[in-house]
Amino acid sequence: MNNNIPEIEELIKQFSKLPGLGPKSAKRIILKLIGNKENMIKPLAKSLANVYKNVIRCANCGNLKISSNKCICEETGKFDKICVVESLADMWVIESANIFKGYYHILGGNLNTNNENKNLLIDSLIRRIKSNNLKEVIIATSATIEGQTTAHYIEDTIQNGKLKITKLAQGLPVGGEIEQLDDGTLFSAFKNRVPVTGD
Repeated sequence: MNNNIPEIEELIKQFSKLPGLGPKSAKRIILKLIGNKENMIKPLAKSLANVYKNVIRCANCGNLKISSNKCICEETGKFDKICVVESLADMWVIESANIFKGYYHILGGNLNTNNENKNLLIDSLIRRIKSNNLKEVIIATSATIEGQTTAHYIEDTIQNGKLKITKLAQGLPVGGEIEQLDDGTLFSAFKNRVPVTGD
């Protein structure tokens, strides 16, 4: 189909790495792009280059920011709650559901056998809790084994007696991932969040 053109093969390989795309879907997208180079490939390449050059992950909260600008997490004292999630996708789905007003903290993954906690933004979470004088930490990790392990680790790390620590409740299915939940399920999970008790 592509006459083994190395540039196209490489593009298919890169697109196939995206979530929900396999080689067939990647080929269809690439054919569409190539069929409209001026209107699609050129602006896409420019946008990708701009993101690569200017957008970074904040080392403090895990959110995305323009490298030359301050991050929104530097606005202290605005809220008294913080929601801890595993990924940007989780934060975006909670944001779009419009069910939480407060700070977000994106860990950048979860604890599992292949990922040591040094890669997660847990130390900066502790610093943010102290500097913002927060009253509640909502742990919104996935209901997978890794997500729950991460939640327990965070609970143990930030437990201080004064801080209210809650986690999502009803409506969050076992093994479920936050970004896959519909707005109603997510709303229920937030509304019915339960206090975390030490074992």
